[in-house]
Amino acid sequence: MENPMSDLSRFDGVFTALITPFTQSGDIDWVAFDRLIDRQLAAGITGLVPVGTTGEAATLTSEEADALIAHTVKRAKGKAYVLAGTGSNSTAKTIAATQRATELGVDGVLVVTPYYNKPSQQGLLNHFSAVADATTADVVLYSVPGRAGVEIAPDTAGALAQRHLNIVAIKEAGGAPSRVTDLRTAAPGLAIHCGDDGLALAFYALGSCGLTSVFSNYDPEICVELYKAWQAGDRLRALDIHEALRDIADAMFIENSPAPVKYVLSNAGLYTASVRMPLAEVSAPSRSVLDQHVVDFKTRREGLAL
Repeated sequence: MENPMSDLSRFDGVFTALITPFTQSGDIDWVAFDRLIDRQLAAGITGLVPVGTTGEAATLTSEEADALIAHTVKRAKGKAYVLAGTGSNSTAKTIAATQRATELGVDGVLVVTPYYNKPSQQGLLNHFSAVADATTADVVLYSVPGRAGVEIAPDTAGALAQRHLNIVAIKEAGGAPSRVTDLRTAAPGLAIHCGDDGLALAFYALGSCGLTSVFSNYDPEICVELYKAWQAGDRLRALDIHEALRDIADAMFIENSPAPVKYVLSNAGLYTASVRMPLAEVSAPSRSVLDQHVVDFKTRREGLAL
């Protein structure tokens, strides 16, 4: 049966994995969150991802998560694709969060592989199937073995896409561009998003349709420009942009994300560097490294005539 959602152009481009700005006292800074969303929209970002890993979903209450999702929908629906993080290591909790997000009006849900309990591939099939059956929204699989301890096998992704018409995409954050080819072979119906800024160009070259970015919290314009250059066939410009941003994008993971990007944003005068425990703000040695990367990046960016 033909998938009525086979036009996956809605995933073409750059999605921003939104940070959750906090005040110094640890509450959500709603004014800053609005400012963050508006910066992304002004830069031409295709999608917004609230309550994902970068949004410190693991430390949010369910009420806070729902409020962030509702806020994003209200401010950005119709202007950008809203993809809410709803995954956890409990299938029942994931289903409940997914159903709440669906009721709040999201376009899709981003569902991470269950972490800590490290299910088998059969367990992943069961888990994602149960979630897909519980929603009419797009379901985007999220494979990030470095955090979750297990990856979604390409054959598993393919089986899920065949069984469920609303499983339409996968965010691949395992650090291996070769996975794009494996996924395109085993799951040809899925849109593939790169989950690592420094690998975006390699992923585009292998057939990925977009990027879910951490770095775009800081500089959405350059992330969009890289995508546009690739799409326009301007390979040399795409390579220049990639080389300008690769080192600083990689440095966003010098310590556990999102602490590094929050530090850089704080130094730019945009938001506080506050993160919730058990995360900590970046250490002094890491701050020095990040400061130097920012200086180098600004110099290289100026030469790109964005």
